[in-house]
Amino acid sequence: MTLHTPPSNDPPALAVSALPASSGALRRARRLGLVALILLLGGAGVRTYVNAVHAKQIEDGTRERALRTVLFTQPKGGQGQRTVSLPATLKGRNETAIYARTNGYVQAWKKDIGDRVRQGDLLAIIDTPEVDQDLAQARATLTQVQARLALTQSSLARWEGLRQSDAVSAQELDERRAAQQQAQADLAAAQAHVRRLQQLHDFGRITAPFDGVVVRRSVEVGALVAAGSATTTRELFYLAQSDRLRLTVAVPQVHAADIQPGKDVSIKLLERPQAPVKGVVTRVSGGLEVATRSLQVEVSVPNADGKLLPGTYVEVSLPLSGSAKALLVPPNTLQFRQDGPRVAVVDAHNQVSLRAVKLGRDLGRSVEVTSGLSPQDKVVLNPPDTIDAGERVLAKAAPPDKP
Repeated sequence: MTLHTPPSNDPPALAVSALPASSGALRRARRLGLVALILLLGGAGVRTYVNAVHAKQIEDGTRERALRTVLFTQPKGGQGQRTVSLPATLKGRNETAIYARTNGYVQAWKKDIGDRVRQGDLLAIIDTPEVDQDLAQARATLTQVQARLALTQSSLARWEGLRQSDAVSAQELDERRAAQQQAQADLAAAQAHVRRLQQLHDFGRITAPFDGVVVRRSVEVGALVAAGSATTTRELFYLAQSDRLRLTVAVPQVHAADIQPGKDVSIKLLERPQAPVKGVVTRVSGGLEVATRSLQVEVSVPNADGKLLPGTYVEVSLPLSGSAKALLVPPNTLQFRQDGPRVAVVDAHNQVSLRAVKLGRDLGRSVEVTSGLSPQDKVVLNPPDTIDAGERVLAKAAPPDKP
């Protein structure tokens, strides 16, 4: 007998176990999708951040490259004792060019360049034939006038005796007296003419007017010379008294009040800058030269050993009264405007400020600034004309100067 199992309403076991498996896969898929979404969002955020940082770097770099780059230096302290250095030329205490005072030919010269002479020493002899002939003629004329005067005097004496006996008239006596006076005047004129020609003849001996040294000789034997001025005749000799020298400097008006007679000065020679020579201010002009607005100052320089030569170029350092403190800056830091000089200064935030300054002496490689700066300021070198106050710059320290 066959047994039949009645049909059941329950699902198969396989179908019952498939539902939980499908639900777990769905949950895992959801988790994976959520993770993927988080990863995508995170990547997008990172990318956005990276792009923002990169853009900021580009912007900062562009802004930095757009800044003006400048070099700066800091002022240096100046010397306590202020001096002003001025160019000058050494001259002899007495200097003169000697010219011919009479016409003739050079017969001989007795002194040459470098020779030391005493006052009255013979320098040259000029042969004066024309003057000699004129002198001889003038002397002959003088003899004639003397003879005529003697005749008029004897004639006057006789006519005065005749007048006492009324042998001649008063008119005739007066005429003899007038003739005698005229003869005396002619004698005086003839004597003056002889003396003038005698002096011209004596001028043929050229002598030294003072003790000194012959700096130049411009004559040769046989040369024709003529009397005249420096513009119409040539120089024969040039003498300088070199035992004591002098020099003249033009002190600017700003320092005129600081110069007084009796002050010691330092004199430097280009060939011996480390061995200055001492001098003394002897004379100060009582007024300023209008053309240059400067004060003429004369300095005396002893030269007993004769080592200093007239005509030497020197630099004179004149001490100034007071000891005002000043800072030194290079000349290429200055800008000159209608309202005066100014400099560009960089602050701690790299911003530029334009400051008006007051200048002192120009020392060549540096210029004194008496007000407007402090030693801590950063002064811009070669500031362009377009630089503005408040402008941000990229400041770099200038390399130190080579000694």
